Amino acid sequence: MEKRATRFMQRGALIFAAIFISACSPQAGTQEAATPAKASNQIEIKTETIADNLRAPWRVTVLPKGGYLVTERSGYLQHIDADGARTEITGLPDDIYVAGQGGLFDVLLSPDFANNQTVYLSYAKGTKGANGTAIFRALLVDSQLVRSEVIFYAAPSKDTSSHFGARMVFLPDATLVMTLGEGFAYREAAQDKASHLGKIIRINPDGSIPSDNPFVGYDDVSSEIYSLGHRNPQGLHFDGVSGTLWSHEHGPKGGDELNIIEGGKNYGWPIATTGVDYNGAKITPFKTYEGMENFVKDWVPSIAPSGLTIYRGDMFADWDGDALVGGLKSRDLRRVVLKDGKFVREEILLEDLGARIRDVRTAPDGSILILTDSGTNGKFLRLTPK
Repeated sequence: MEKRATRFMQRGALIFAAIFISACSPQAGTQEAATPAKASNQIEIKTETIADNLRAPWRVTVLPKGGYLVTERSGYLQHIDADGARTEITGLPDDIYVAGQGGLFDVLLSPDFANNQTVYLSYAKGTKGANGTAIFRALLVDSQLVRSEVIFYAAPSKDTSSHFGARMVFLPDATLVMTLGEGFAYREAAQDKASHLGKIIRINPDGSIPSDNPFVGYDDVSSEIYSLGHRNPQGLHFDGVSGTLWSHEHGPKGGDELNIIEGGKNYGWPIATTGVDYNGAKITPFKTYEGMENFVKDWVPSIAPSGLTIYRGDMFADWDGDALVGGLKSRDLRRVVLKDGKFVREEILLEDLGARIRDVRTAPDGSILILTDSGTNGKFLRLTPK
């Protein structure tokens, strides 16, 4: 393990210990666990398979002239036509670390893709002993990535194959936001502002740092940091209608969270959580903590959320403004009904698939795109009303 990783971990542990001891601090009210309802009979869903036999598909992105880009965590990028025909894209990084939860993750188009043909991919970069989440930028020419470069690499590197985060989205000002997990073994680093672990970062399209990032100019602070106190966020979506950046993250045993993300804010991990450690031990006495942001919705027990969209479209008009969240452990799709940024209720969808859902996207036509998680037979599905 690198010395720098150890130093960050030690510093984070001291921060955590100091706050933990101050148990006299008042706690905010906690959310009662709600039992989700079964899907309403008012909307019947038609499920169409666009492609199958995918190798751990992770992200689907719609191309403006038709067709899709789909990443496979095992280290492949596919162009898939509307009829399911696929072409493998070449030119990916040669240092993708495929192990555990690591591999190729997100794919995102530049806001000016029609003119510059630029794509952004996130991936686990490095080796077993030193790896981290990176952002790779390239031009997509026919079926090849060219003029490529790595514009961000999370520091410090880690020696675990878990909790990479890696979801990306562009904000209206064309800055790029990406989630970063805390590497599982380094949870205290989520509170360490000198580390990228357990953070959401914001950079310019070329990898430079926006001058208005919340921690620019602070000593011993990583200027890329946008928010902190995250565990392993695998959902990220900017809702253009409300102007809200949403994210969700995996808790430990329980404590998955749906959050509204604001620059400079602290989301609590590992100081505040409604989950417990995998052996049942308490991680912290605090479910919420003064000065740290509370969740909009949490899940106890865990659903292991992955993929997120705030639905905007005409096909499922009654769902307008609601969050759709994929469940890996729960093997279903969750419709989280929201009103003015607050949780109202939850419905379970697609239980009959019995599949781990990795990604959820709203297509331009209002249909819903789903990726199911399987190493050899992942599926790319399109949902429409019957």
